Amino acid sequence: MKESKFKWKIAQKLEYKWWQKYLRSKNVDEYVAYKNNYWNTVLKNLSSFLTVQGQQQIMDAGCGPVGIFMVLEGNHVTAVDPLLHKYAELPHFNSANYPWVNFLNQPLETLKQKETFDIIFCMNAINHVNDVELCYDRLVAALKPEGVMVISVDCHRSNILKKIFQLLPGDMLHPVQLNLAEYNQKLTKRGMQVLKDVLYKREPIFDYFITIAVKNHQ
Repeated sequence: MKESKFKWKIAQKLEYKWWQKYLRSKNVDEYVAYKNNYWNTVLKNLSSFLTVQGQQQIMDAGCGPVGIFMVLEGNHVTAVDPLLHKYAELPHFNSANYPWVNFLNQPLETLKQKETFDIIFCMNAINHVNDVELCYDRLVAALKPEGVMVISVDCHRSNILKKIFQLLPGDMLHPVQLNLAEYNQKLTKRGMQVLKDVLYKREPIFDYFITIAVKNHQ
């Protein structure tokens, strides 16, 4: 399912403006400390299904300015986002603070890695992409056999509201509007086994799920 290029470009512009506005009132040191604590808590909550043990090849796909890459020191991390050149203008993001990370300023659709990563995180990003099918192809291809993928995303609870959001610009920041079953089906049809869906937060329209899946041997 490919979104229109125009719609995606608007979403990307709105995404950066959202970060600008959101971070404007945030003290840099305090916010960075908050995000470090947030990501460490996420990893702790997922520890029954996932172990980050050091010296692993890890991707943070759609990393944003304060992604999970922040707390993965000791690993070989690749962080990918098409807005990294814009995030560099924000005081809350300084790539030099993360020497364990290789930052790639590109869309997920252009990933070329094959069976490279032990773990791929795609946190609150898969619904921002232009071509969701191609992105799943690229992410699964980049994962080693028996590698683990962690995807978090806002999932529609109501199919009626989902259809409305798909047809109308109800949420311009997120070009992709799907429910949990639809997101998971994109994993399973590519040889992934879903281990767990963790309901992390409930909102009026969306449920924020973190899905942990493992890549089966082909």
